Amino acid sequence: MKLRKLLFIFCFLICANAFSQLLSSTIEKKTIALGEVNHFVVTINNLRNEQVSAAPQNELLPFHFEEIKDSIAQNPDIYYRRIDFAVYEEGKFTIPELEFKVGGKVLKTIPYEIDVINTAQKGDPINDIMKNKEVKLEAADYWELYKFYILAAIAVVCLIIAIIMFVKWGRKSKSSPVVATNQTLKELDSLRKKKYVETGNYRSFYVELIDISRNFITKQYHLPADVLLTDDLVDLMKKNNTISQENERVVEDVFLRGDLVKFAKTFPDKETMEKDLADISDFVRRSSKDLEFENLRKDV
Repeated sequence: MKLRKLLFIFCFLICANAFSQLLSSTIEKKTIALGEVNHFVVTINNLRNEQVSAAPQNELLPFHFEEIKDSIAQNPDIYYRRIDFAVYEEGKFTIPELEFKVGGKVLKTIPYEIDVINTAQKGDPINDIMKNKEVKLEAADYWELYKFYILAAIAVVCLIIAIIMFVKWGRKSKSSPVVATNQTLKELDSLRKKKYVETGNYRSFYVELIDISRNFITKQYHLPADVLLTDDLVDLMKKNNTISQENERVVEDVFLRGDLVKFAKTFPDKETMEKDLADISDFVRRSSKDLEFENLRKDV
């Protein structure tokens, strides 16, 4: 009776093993050198058309194991997976239990401990894989290598020159005698077009004529004509000697007449108004000669 039971259990185990999936794993070396390629193989038999689920390719092994190649092959009965890997740090590293799901059943590998050693010895010669080659560079090669630096340097030099030119001449040009002269002549022409002379609006005419003249003297001769009274301005012009005597007489006559007109002490006729406008225009044109003479006097 006992013999029959033992035989039955034995047959059951044989049948169970015959029809169940069998997982096996192997590792080629348990001691490897730094960077040496090792092989880890997992095999599952008796699949009976069951699908195997596991970690994706190149993601099965832990962090320190650099997977070089992960190849998988499967047919209805066998699942085969081979991983070529290397480790680039010294020490002991463990491949833990890895899970493979076959249908509804989970199979696990056994853990492996890998010892990674540095086989290099102090004083070992280091040989280049291939000898260095000498390459002769042409002018075009140097241009390709350094063209961006050259262009950047040229751009910086041009920028510096442009800034110097702007500081030296750009600002001066806006306040140069020619610019001030042309601008004032345009303002006098605009005054003429307002027809104050023809309509007899002498007060508005002289107010604007004097304002234009004062602004011009301030810009052209750098005298405070815009804030001084007429008598003070005439006295300053005579002491300063910047303005010629002919131009002084024009400014003095027109400014004094303008003051009289403002306070209704005189009523100029059309001919006087036209003459004063023409005299101020001539004074503006002649101002450049005053400045030339002043520059010569300073040089002397």
